[in-house]
Amino acid sequence: MNDITNRRALLLINPKARRGQESIAPVVERLEAGGLRVSVETFEALPEIARDIVRLRHRADLVIVCGGDGSVSSAAVAVMESGLPMGIIPMGTANDLARTLEIPLDLGKAADVIVEGGRRLIDIGTVNGHAFFNVASIGLSTDLAQGLDPALKKRFGRFGYALAAMKVLTKARHFEARITEKGATTEVETYQIAVGNGRHYGGGNVVEETAEIDDGHLDLYSLEMTNLWKMALLLRSFRSGTHGAWSEVRTARCVEFDIETKRPMPVNTDGEIVTSTPAHFKVHPKAISVFAPAAARIQPRTKVPGDAVSANSS
Repeated sequence: MNDITNRRALLLINPKARRGQESIAPVVERLEAGGLRVSVETFEALPEIARDIVRLRHRADLVIVCGGDGSVSSAAVAVMESGLPMGIIPMGTANDLARTLEIPLDLGKAADVIVEGGRRLIDIGTVNGHAFFNVASIGLSTDLAQGLDPALKKRFGRFGYALAAMKVLTKARHFEARITEKGATTEVETYQIAVGNGRHYGGGNVVEETAEIDDGHLDLYSLEMTNLWKMALLLRSFRSGTHGAWSEVRTARCVEFDIETKRPMPVNTDGEIVTSTPAHFKVHPKAISVFAPAAARIQPRTKVPGDAVSANSS
Protein backbone atom coordinates (compact mmCIF):
# COMPACT_ATOMS: atom_id res chain seq x y z
CA MET A 1 0.00 0.00 0.00
CA ASN A 2 1.23 3.49 -0.80
CA ASP A 3 0.81 6.14 1.90
CA ILE A 4 -1.42 8.93 0.57
CA THR A 5 -2.19 10.47 3.95
CA ASN A 6 -2.62 14.26 3.83
CA ARG A 7 -2.18 14.40 0.06
CA ARG A 8 -4.28 16.92 -1.90
CA ALA A 9 -6.87 15.45 -4.26
CA LEU A 10 -8.51 17.49 -7.02
CA LEU A 11 -11.86 15.79 -7.62
CA LEU A 12 -13.57 16.71 -10.90
CA ILE A 13 -17.19 15.68 -11.38
CA ASN A 14 -19.35 15.64 -14.49
CA PRO A 15 -23.01 16.14 -13.44
CA LYS A 16 -24.11 15.20 -16.97
CA ALA A 17 -22.68 11.69 -16.63
CA ARG A 18 -25.27 8.93 -16.29
CA ARG A 19 -24.78 8.80 -12.51
CA GLY A 20 -23.66 12.40 -12.22
CA GLN A 21 -26.66 13.45 -10.15
CA GLU A 22 -25.88 10.97 -7.39
CA SER A 23 -24.49 12.49 -4.23
CA ILE A 24 -20.73 12.70 -4.27
CA ALA A 25 -20.63 13.21 -0.48
CA PRO A 26 -20.14 9.52 0.43
CA VAL A 27 -17.20 9.32 -1.99
CA VAL A 28 -15.59 12.44 -0.53
CA GLU A 29 -16.13 11.11 2.99
CA ARG A 30 -14.48 7.81 2.05
CA LEU A 31 -11.50 9.62 0.52
CA GLU A 32 -11.10 11.96 3.46
CA ALA A 33 -11.38 9.08 5.93
CA GLY A 34 -8.44 7.57 4.07
CA GLY A 35 -6.36 10.67 4.70
CA LEU A 36 -6.86 12.71 1.53
CA ARG A 37 -7.66 16.43 1.48
CA VAL A 38 -10.31 16.73 -1.23
CA SER A 39 -11.16 19.78 -3.34
CA VAL A 40 -14.27 19.36 -5.54
CA GLU A 41 -14.68 21.07 -8.93
CA THR A 42 -17.71 20.64 -11.22
CA PHE A 43 -17.41 20.89 -15.01
CA GLU A 44 -20.34 21.35 -17.40
CA ALA A 45 -18.60 20.59 -20.72
CA LEU A 46 -15.81 18.11 -21.45
CA PRO A 47 -13.23 20.71 -22.64
CA GLU A 48 -13.48 22.35 -19.20
CA ILE A 49 -11.93 19.37 -17.45
CA ALA A 50 -8.52 19.85 -19.08
CA ARG A 51 -8.60 23.58 -18.33
CA ASP A 52 -9.42 22.86 -14.68
CA ILE A 53 -6.49 20.47 -14.37
CA VAL A 54 -4.08 22.95 -15.94
CA ARG A 55 -5.42 25.77 -13.73
CA LEU A 56 -5.34 23.82 -10.45
CA ARG A 57 -2.51 21.32 -10.95
CA HIS A 58 -0.17 23.13 -8.54
CA ARG A 59 -2.73 22.76 -5.76
CA ALA A 60 -3.04 18.99 -6.12
CA ASP A 61 -1.03 15.82 -5.62
CA LEU A 62 -3.50 13.67 -7.57
CA VAL A 63 -6.50 14.09 -9.87
CA ILE A 64 -9.75 12.15 -9.48
CA VAL A 65 -12.22 12.10 -12.40
CA CYS A 66 -15.86 11.31 -11.62
CA GLY A 67 -17.62 10.55 -14.90
CA GLY A 68 -17.71 8.22 -17.88
CA ASP A 69 -15.10 7.23 -20.44
CA GLY A 70 -15.50 10.52 -22.33
CA SER A 71 -14.74 12.52 -19.20
CA VAL A 72 -11.66 10.47 -18.37
CA SER A 73 -10.32 10.71 -21.93
CA SER A 74 -10.90 14.47 -21.96
CA ALA A 75 -8.68 14.73 -18.89
CA ALA A 76 -5.94 12.48 -20.26
CA VAL A 77 -3.57 14.91 -22.00
CA ALA A 78 -3.72 17.45 -19.15
CA VAL A 79 -3.12 14.71 -16.57
CA MET A 80 -0.21 13.35 -18.63
CA GLU A 81 1.38 16.79 -18.89
CA SER A 82 0.84 17.48 -15.18
CA GLY A 83 2.61 14.30 -14.14
CA LEU A 84 -0.04 13.70 -11.46
CA PRO A 85 -1.52 10.25 -10.81
CA MET A 86 -5.21 9.81 -11.69
CA GLY A 87 -8.07 8.16 -9.86
CA ILE A 88 -11.35 7.11 -11.51
CA ILE A 89 -14.83 7.11 -10.00
CA PRO A 90 -16.91 5.43 -12.77
CA MET A 91 -20.18 7.33 -13.18
CA GLY A 92 -20.82 6.86 -16.91
CA THR A 93 -22.80 4.40 -19.01
CA ALA A 94 -20.22 1.89 -20.30
CA ASN A 95 -17.25 2.60 -17.97
CA ASP A 96 -14.96 0.55 -20.20
CA LEU A 97 -11.70 1.92 -18.78
CA ALA A 98 -12.85 1.02 -15.27
CA ARG A 99 -13.71 -2.44 -16.60
CA THR A 100 -10.24 -2.79 -18.14
CA LEU A 101 -8.57 -1.72 -14.89
CA GLU A 102 -10.96 -3.82 -12.75
CA ILE A 103 -12.07 -0.72 -10.83
CA PRO A 104 -15.37 -1.46 -9.03
CA LEU A 105 -18.50 0.24 -10.37
CA ASP A 106 -19.64 0.76 -6.78
CA LEU A 107 -18.59 4.37 -6.11
CA GLY A 108 -17.50 3.77 -2.53
CA LYS A 109 -15.38 0.77 -3.48
CA ALA A 110 -13.84 2.77 -6.34
CA ALA A 111 -12.88 5.42 -3.78
CA ASP A 112 -11.27 2.70 -1.65
CA VAL A 113 -9.04 1.77 -4.60
CA ILE A 114 -7.66 5.32 -4.58
CA VAL A 115 -7.17 5.30 -0.81
CA GLU A 116 -5.25 2.00 -1.06
CA GLY A 117 -2.79 3.88 -3.25
CA GLY A 118 -1.72 1.15 -5.68
CA ARG A 119 -1.09 2.29 -9.24
CA ARG A 120 -0.66 0.98 -12.76
CA LEU A 121 1.18 2.76 -15.59
CA ILE A 122 -1.04 2.67 -18.68
CA ASP A 123 -0.82 3.75 -22.32
CA ILE A 124 -2.72 6.58 -23.97
CA GLY A 125 -3.76 6.56 -27.61
CA THR A 126 -4.11 9.80 -29.54
CA VAL A 127 -5.77 10.64 -32.84
CA ASN A 128 -4.85 14.03 -34.31
CA GLY A 129 -3.73 14.99 -30.80
CA HIS A 130 -6.97 13.97 -29.06
CA ALA A 131 -6.58 11.29 -26.39
CA PHE A 132 -8.45 8.02 -25.98
CA PHE A 133 -8.02 5.14 -23.56
CA ASN A 134 -10.31 2.52 -25.07
CA VAL A 135 -10.98 2.87 -28.80
CA ALA A 136 -11.20 5.44 -31.59
CA SER A 137 -13.31 4.61 -34.62
CA ILE A 138 -14.64 5.74 -37.99
CA GLY A 139 -17.94 4.52 -39.44
CA LEU A 140 -20.68 2.65 -37.59
CA SER A 141 -19.81 3.60 -34.02
CA THR A 142 -19.43 7.24 -35.04
CA ASP A 143 -22.90 7.15 -36.58
CA LEU A 144 -24.10 5.62 -33.31
CA ALA A 145 -22.47 8.34 -31.20
CA GLN A 146 -23.96 11.08 -33.39
CA GLY A 147 -27.44 9.54 -33.37
CA LEU A 148 -27.66 8.55 -29.71
CA ASP A 149 -30.20 10.63 -27.82
CA PRO A 150 -28.54 11.75 -24.53
CA ALA A 151 -31.85 11.27 -22.72
CA LEU A 152 -32.10 7.70 -24.06
CA LYS A 153 -28.52 7.03 -23.02
CA LYS A 154 -29.08 8.37 -19.51
CA ARG A 155 -32.38 6.56 -18.99
CA PHE A 156 -31.60 3.15 -20.47
CA GLY A 157 -27.79 2.98 -20.26
CA ARG A 158 -26.27 0.15 -22.31
CA PHE A 159 -29.74 -0.92 -23.51
CA GLY A 160 -30.08 2.57 -24.99
CA TYR A 161 -26.93 1.91 -27.03
CA ALA A 162 -28.47 -1.32 -28.34
CA LEU A 163 -31.65 0.46 -29.45
CA ALA A 164 -29.66 3.15 -31.25
CA ALA A 165 -27.37 0.54 -32.83
CA MET A 166 -30.31 -1.24 -34.47
CA LYS A 167 -31.36 2.03 -36.07
CA VAL A 168 -27.83 2.72 -37.32
CA LEU A 169 -27.51 -0.76 -38.87
CA THR A 170 -30.61 -0.26 -41.01
CA LYS A 171 -29.01 2.77 -42.70
CA ALA A 172 -25.34 1.77 -42.76
CA ARG A 173 -23.24 2.15 -45.92
CA HIS A 174 -19.64 1.10 -46.49
CA PHE A 175 -16.91 3.63 -47.33
CA GLU A 176 -13.50 3.60 -48.98
CA ALA A 177 -10.40 4.21 -46.89
CA ARG A 178 -6.61 4.01 -47.04
CA ILE A 179 -4.85 2.48 -44.03
CA THR A 180 -1.11 3.16 -43.67
CA GLU A 181 1.21 1.46 -41.19
CA LYS A 182 5.01 1.47 -41.25
CA GLY A 183 4.98 3.01 -44.75
CA ALA A 184 2.71 0.37 -46.31
CA THR A 185 -0.74 1.45 -47.53
CA THR A 186 -3.83 -0.74 -47.98
CA GLU A 187 -7.04 0.39 -49.69
CA VAL A 188 -10.24 -1.03 -48.21
CA GLU A 189 -14.02 -0.87 -48.49
CA THR A 190 -15.36 -1.07 -44.95
CA TYR A 191 -18.23 -0.30 -42.63
CA GLN A 192 -16.00 0.58 -39.71
CA ILE A 193 -12.36 1.03 -38.79
CA ALA A 194 -11.56 0.91 -35.09
CA VAL A 195 -8.21 1.51 -33.41
CA GLY A 196 -7.95 0.25 -29.85
CA ASN A 197 -5.56 1.29 -27.11
CA GLY A 198 -7.09 -0.53 -24.17
CA ARG A 199 -8.89 -3.84 -23.83
CA HIS A 200 -12.62 -3.14 -23.42
CA TYR A 201 -14.92 -0.83 -25.39
CA GLY A 202 -18.59 -0.51 -26.24
CA GLY A 203 -19.82 -1.75 -22.88
CA GLY A 204 -17.64 -4.86 -22.66
CA ASN A 205 -16.52 -5.77 -26.18
CA VAL A 206 -12.83 -6.71 -26.42
CA VAL A 207 -10.57 -4.87 -28.87
CA GLU A 208 -8.39 -7.95 -29.47
CA GLU A 209 -8.09 -11.06 -27.34
CA THR A 210 -4.49 -10.37 -26.23
CA ALA A 211 -4.83 -6.57 -25.99
CA GLU A 212 -3.78 -4.79 -22.79
CA ILE A 213 -3.77 -1.11 -21.88
CA ASP A 214 -0.04 -1.18 -21.13
CA ASP A 215 1.24 -3.28 -24.04
CA GLY A 216 2.74 -0.35 -25.98
CA HIS A 217 0.81 -0.76 -29.24
CA LEU A 218 -2.53 -0.13 -30.94
CA ASP A 219 -4.86 -2.82 -32.34
CA LEU A 220 -6.84 -2.02 -35.51
CA TYR A 221 -9.74 -3.85 -37.08
CA SER A 222 -11.74 -3.10 -40.24
CA LEU A 223 -15.20 -4.58 -40.97
CA GLU A 224 -15.16 -5.55 -44.63
CA MET A 225 -18.15 -7.89 -44.98
CA THR A 226 -20.43 -7.62 -48.02
CA ASN A 227 -23.56 -8.23 -45.92
CA LEU A 228 -23.67 -6.13 -42.76
CA TRP A 229 -26.26 -8.41 -41.19
CA LYS A 230 -23.51 -10.98 -40.78
CA MET A 231 -22.58 -8.78 -37.84
CA ALA A 232 -25.13 -10.77 -35.85
CA LEU A 233 -22.92 -13.84 -36.23
CA LEU A 234 -19.85 -11.86 -35.17
CA LEU A 235 -21.27 -10.52 -31.91
CA ARG A 236 -19.94 -13.31 -29.71
CA SER A 237 -16.50 -12.92 -31.29
CA PHE A 238 -16.46 -9.21 -30.45
CA ARG A 239 -17.23 -10.00 -26.82
CA SER A 240 -14.18 -12.25 -26.63
CA GLY A 241 -11.89 -10.31 -28.99
CA THR A 242 -11.60 -13.18 -31.48
CA HIS A 243 -13.28 -11.34 -34.39
CA GLY A 244 -9.96 -11.29 -36.27
CA ALA A 245 -10.47 -14.97 -37.06
CA TRP A 246 -13.24 -14.03 -39.54
CA SER A 247 -12.17 -13.41 -43.15
CA GLU A 248 -14.34 -10.29 -43.29
CA VAL A 249 -12.39 -8.61 -40.46
CA ARG A 250 -8.98 -7.15 -41.28
CA THR A 251 -6.69 -6.78 -38.26
CA ALA A 252 -3.39 -4.99 -37.68
CA ARG A 253 -1.12 -4.17 -34.75
CA CYS A 254 1.32 -1.27 -34.70
CA VAL A 255 2.36 1.85 -32.76
CA GLU A 256 1.05 4.31 -35.39
CA PHE A 257 -1.61 4.30 -38.10
CA ASP A 258 -2.77 6.83 -40.69
CA ILE A 259 -6.28 6.59 -42.11
CA GLU A 260 -7.53 8.63 -45.08
CA THR A 261 -11.02 8.72 -46.61
CA LYS A 262 -12.32 10.29 -49.83
CA ARG A 263 -14.20 12.91 -47.84
CA PRO A 264 -13.65 13.97 -44.21
CA MET A 265 -15.35 11.56 -41.82
CA PRO A 266 -15.83 12.10 -38.07
CA VAL A 267 -13.75 10.16 -35.55
CA ASN A 268 -15.30 8.89 -32.33
CA THR A 269 -13.00 8.55 -29.31
CA ASP A 270 -14.42 6.78 -26.25
CA GLY A 271 -17.95 7.89 -27.16
CA GLU A 272 -17.21 11.49 -28.18
CA ILE A 273 -16.76 12.99 -31.67
CA VAL A 274 -13.49 14.93 -31.46
CA THR A 275 -11.89 15.16 -34.93
CA SER A 276 -12.16 13.92 -38.53
CA THR A 277 -10.13 12.17 -41.21
CA PRO A 278 -7.41 12.27 -42.32
CA ALA A 279 -6.50 10.78 -38.96
CA HIS A 280 -3.11 10.01 -37.42
CA PHE A 281 -3.21 7.47 -34.56
CA LYS A 282 -0.34 7.03 -32.13
CA VAL A 283 0.29 5.21 -28.85
CA HIS A 284 2.04 6.85 -25.89
CA PRO A 285 3.37 3.96 -23.77
CA LYS A 286 2.92 4.06 -19.98
CA ALA A 287 1.97 7.73 -20.13
CA ILE A 288 -0.25 7.96 -17.03
CA SER A 289 -0.17 6.46 -13.55
CA VAL A 290 -3.70 5.36 -12.58
CA PHE A 291 -4.93 4.08 -9.23
CA ALA A 292 -5.98 0.45 -9.73
CA PRO A 293 -6.79 -2.54 -7.52
CA ALA A 294 -4.13 -5.17 -6.91
CA ALA A 295 -5.77 -7.62 -9.34
CA ALA A 296 -5.22 -5.17 -12.22
CA ARG A 297 -1.55 -4.58 -11.42
CA ILE A 298 -0.46 -8.10 -12.36
CA GLN A 299 1.77 -8.89 -15.33
CA PRO A 300 0.03 -8.52 -18.73
CA ARG A 301 -1.53 -11.52 -20.46
CA THR A 302 0.51 -13.43 -23.04
CA LYS A 303 1.14 -11.27 -26.08
CA VAL A 304 1.60 -11.98 -29.75
CA PRO A 305 5.31 -11.60 -30.61
CA GLY A 306 6.42 -8.64 -32.70
CA ASP A 307 5.53 -4.98 -32.68
CA ALA A 308 3.46 -5.02 -35.87
CA VAL A 309 1.25 -7.70 -37.33
CA SER A 310 -1.05 -7.07 -40.26
CA ALA A 311 -3.30 -9.62 -41.88
CA ASN A 312 -6.64 -10.23 -43.47
CA SER A 313 -7.31 -13.19 -41.18
CA SER A 314 -9.05 -16.27 -42.40
